[in-house]
Amino acid sequence: MSLDLAARFARREMRGGLKGFRLFLACLALGVAAIAAVGSVRAAIEAGLEREGAALLGGAAELDFTYRFASPQERVWMAARAQEISEIVEFRSMAVVEEQRALTQVKAVDDAYPLVGEMVLDPPVPLDQALDGADGLPGAVMERALSDRLGLAPGDAFTLGTQDFVLTALILREPDSAASGFALGPRTLLRRADLEGSGLLAPGTLFNSKYRLTVRPGTDLQVLEDEAADAFANAGMRWTDARNGAPGVAQFVDRLSAFLVLVGLSGLAVGGVGVSAAVRAYLAGKTGTIATLRALGADRATVFQTYFMQIGALSLLGVAIGVVLGGGAPLLLAPLIEARLPVPAAFSIYPGPLFEAALYGLLTALAFTLWPLARSEDVRAATLFRDAWAGAKVLPARRYIAAVAALAAALVALAGWFNGSWFLTLWTLGGIAGALIILALSALLLRFLARQLAHHTRGYPRLRWAMAAISGPGEGAAAVVLSLGLGLSVLAAVGQIDGNLRQAISGNLPDVAPSYFFVDIQKEQMPGYTERLENDPAVSRIDSAPMLRGVITQINGKPASDMAGDHWVLNGDRGVTYAATPDAETTITAGEWWPEDYNGPTQISFAAEEAEEMGLTLGDTLTVNILGRDITGEITSFREVDFSTAGIGFILAMNPSALEAAPHTFISTVYATPEAEAAILRDLANRYPNITAVRVRDAIDRVADVLAGLAAATSYGALATLLTGFIVLIGAAAAGTSARTYEAAVLKTLGASRRSIAGSFILRAVLLGFFAGSVALAAGILGGWAVSRYVMETDFRIIWPSALMIVSGGVLATVVSSLGFALGALGARPAQVLRARE
Repeated sequence: MSLDLAARFARREMRGGLKGFRLFLACLALGVAAIAAVGSVRAAIEAGLEREGAALLGGAAELDFTYRFASPQERVWMAARAQEISEIVEFRSMAVVEEQRALTQVKAVDDAYPLVGEMVLDPPVPLDQALDGADGLPGAVMERALSDRLGLAPGDAFTLGTQDFVLTALILREPDSAASGFALGPRTLLRRADLEGSGLLAPGTLFNSKYRLTVRPGTDLQVLEDEAADAFANAGMRWTDARNGAPGVAQFVDRLSAFLVLVGLSGLAVGGVGVSAAVRAYLAGKTGTIATLRALGADRATVFQTYFMQIGALSLLGVAIGVVLGGGAPLLLAPLIEARLPVPAAFSIYPGPLFEAALYGLLTALAFTLWPLARSEDVRAATLFRDAWAGAKVLPARRYIAAVAALAAALVALAGWFNGSWFLTLWTLGGIAGALIILALSALLLRFLARQLAHHTRGYPRLRWAMAAISGPGEGAAAVVLSLGLGLSVLAAVGQIDGNLRQAISGNLPDVAPSYFFVDIQKEQMPGYTERLENDPAVSRIDSAPMLRGVITQINGKPASDMAGDHWVLNGDRGVTYAATPDAETTITAGEWWPEDYNGPTQISFAAEEAEEMGLTLGDTLTVNILGRDITGEITSFREVDFSTAGIGFILAMNPSALEAAPHTFISTVYATPEAEAAILRDLANRYPNITAVRVRDAIDRVADVLAGLAAATSYGALATLLTGFIVLIGAAAAGTSARTYEAAVLKTLGASRRSIAGSFILRAVLLGFFAGSVALAAGILGGWAVSRYVMETDFRIIWPSALMIVSGGVLATVVSSLGFALGALGARPAQVLRARE
């Protein structure tokens, strides 16, 4: 009976329309729309990757081998199951034009390439014709970034190793580029047969051979993958198929979108502050109605149910608006988004992300409205004669506090479940909760300080009026600090993390990083290579080590992934070296290095930090597949490996007798003055054209470009949160218009000028914005430090330009949001305002 009566009351209350709930709907809709849009774009990319999987991969399936080509038996296995096979070789080399050199990622293909998709060239010629060459030289095509760097145009010649090529066209679109992953240099594509005699594929040279397959219609790729896993169990083969043609891209998109959804949740949290403020303001205006209902015999449950139904219906409306906006915006902006994406995307309406966003929105609305709704139970009939909300209890009944806590826990659980990363979820949402607590406490502190300072500003009336207004219960200082502060906190944390990552990669490394990495140095070339550098006074240090690549396949005789999970060391091949003795900078943390003349069973020294993460202990055995051969050894020592210096660092080292007979090359780092770098590169490249040089500064710049894209994407999410906060500010300013109008009328009656009153309004906005920005900056710096220190594991330093922008933004946002409403109050006539208050 109570429920039916409450439903009837709720319908009657809603006849008044949406007055008072525009802020409520805007905050909820914007937060839901941001999450729905991110999820829809993610779903579109995933659908595009799935639809174009074969084209992205260049075939239905790919078998990847490191350091070697497939054996005759392996080729027979592939031929028995494929309609067509294409062999591709990928490696790094130096493209040379006279005295200019540039690093390039070389792809050597056969006549069957591409099995799927189409290579688009400029000028528009078929690929086989472009690779035929001209003037007796084999042809090659390359990306424009490389041709511009070398000053090449179609028809010009360049050199790779000892072989001259002619550039015949530029690559506009490479169908399988997404499957290649991150590269340190732009692409050069040529024929596999034209590499013969170039000296680029000498024994031990680091390269990958990939075999793309097309299969018969109806072939079950999962069954084929299982067969390949059995046939190549100990061959160091990596399998990819069209179900996920660009696994690196898919994983990156999934992780980034998961983080952006979590940032979107911070926007919902900001919106929740506005939702709560709107509900509280609405119920405060309904005090008389509630008191009348109580006087007529309505019990607490009926009152609560009445407004719960009303707010619930409006929450559904706000969520629906957000879902429509979040699902429709990516469709409308699809051409612009697709133009900026390096992968295909199939834009459509995807129910999954929209349902996820709606669920987040409903839980947030319920959590933030339950608190003020619960307080409506405390309104009694006697309230008709006094202000119930001014003296109402701050905390509702315990059952409502428990319900709000349960809703918060449900939000965290859903976020972790949907995103698939509890670590990321707990870190992000924990940071948001921490920021909200800091901001809420700061708002209380601000009111206390304003109340105390108001007594000490008697000679400064404008400042005193501002302080008195901020300390008052109706000014909305809490809403300003919470809404603006949380948005600025997220933006501040993003700015600090991005700035510190950039410093870690480009700012701190030049003092300690080498000038060049040289790879693919043949063993017989090492004496001449070392002699050239040791006799150069500009070279301060040379580090060299033998270099092989291997895949860890087993730990203690069991599949490595079963023992150590999805650790990054197991995802692909890793560098392996050997040494008779540890160098002077090696620190052994546990165990002992093998004797210098050791010639017994294979022993392994493993990186200590990674070993701890993988659960490895001394005495464990590892099986490493190198060049198709399994080598099993015992871990006899752990050592520190510092990758942050950009020097040589190997996860895994073995005793010399285990590896030195295998074909391999050497890797070397050279520390030299910047002025000597060009001469070193020229001399070594002329004498040893097969050697590849990687300039560390160029590699750093490539990584910095990737970070710039990440920071931009995250900043867009933070800006959405800030926009929600700005809407809450506008709502708070609008809600305080009547109070400011009354205040201005009183001050005018007491003789204050319009200029003084306007100055007081502006001053309080500046003070609120400065305080909110400062607290947000402190919270953002704390969050940035925590992520940099414990997640990124980098040093932390405050990025002051970003910090100052945050504080300035807080002041500007508060002034802009409140100025129009505040100054509008100055136009009201005192007599009318005071008479209306009688």
